[in-house]
Amino acid sequence: MVVQLLSGIAFAADQAPYQRTGDTVVDMIFNAGPMVKFVLLVLLGLSIGCWCVILLKYRLIRRANRESADFIGLFRQRKNYSALYKESDRLEDSHLAQIFRVGYAELNRVGKSLESKNLVELSVNPEVLLENVERAIVGGMTAERQRFERFLPLLATTGSTAPFIGLFGTVWGIMTSFQQIGLKGAANLAVVAPGISEALVATAIGLAAAIPAVVAFNHFSTKIRAIDSEMSHFSADLLNMLKRDLMRKGRQEEALAAAAQE
Repeated sequence: MVVQLLSGIAFAADQAPYQRTGDTVVDMIFNAGPMVKFVLLVLLGLSIGCWCVILLKYRLIRRANRESADFIGLFRQRKNYSALYKESDRLEDSHLAQIFRVGYAELNRVGKSLESKNLVELSVNPEVLLENVERAIVGGMTAERQRFERFLPLLATTGSTAPFIGLFGTVWGIMTSFQQIGLKGAANLAVVAPGISEALVATAIGLAAAIPAVVAFNHFSTKIRAIDSEMSHFSADLLNMLKRDLMRKGRQEEALAAAAQE
């Protein structure tokens, strides 16, 4: 049966040239069936959504890295943590600034800031205070990670499903073309080829939507992993610095108390 169908198509090709319904892809899209048009509309929506996410994530990560570099400069030149906390308020997109602000806010929340003078009890075991700060920092890192990963599932979903959605449109278009063959009773290229070419547009659009989505997802996933690693290193350094400052100020308070007693 397949051989007879192929023979019929070859015979029809010799008898009648293929007449295209349109000269461009746009013509083929407008001449496609309702189901294929619906599939193309879905793919267009996914593609537009992905490009919006790509532009937003590119801008967000670029701004976050730039502001984090500015924050590192402020952090190295800090006079005290309170002044740094105020200066970092303008760096809203910096993940490192947000980690510091969360940790320092927790430090003040428990009423034991580094500028306070009642640190004698913490000179021996500063981990009592830093446990709360560390938990707050971990929560801040989770929030920042979620902020950077927001809408990334759309890229992953588009990259994995768009080719199959396009293939569905193609299969549906080919089914319609073969239905036309059955209705007309002849395997004429003038009947088969236009429908197949229009149906294949769905697969092409699906791939056009999926390829940028996959590339962007992998790119942003790598960037976010680097940001996550940077936050982990910074939080560890910040906790170590806070511990050293607590111990140093605690020893200073002990020395002042001993001098006062003498």
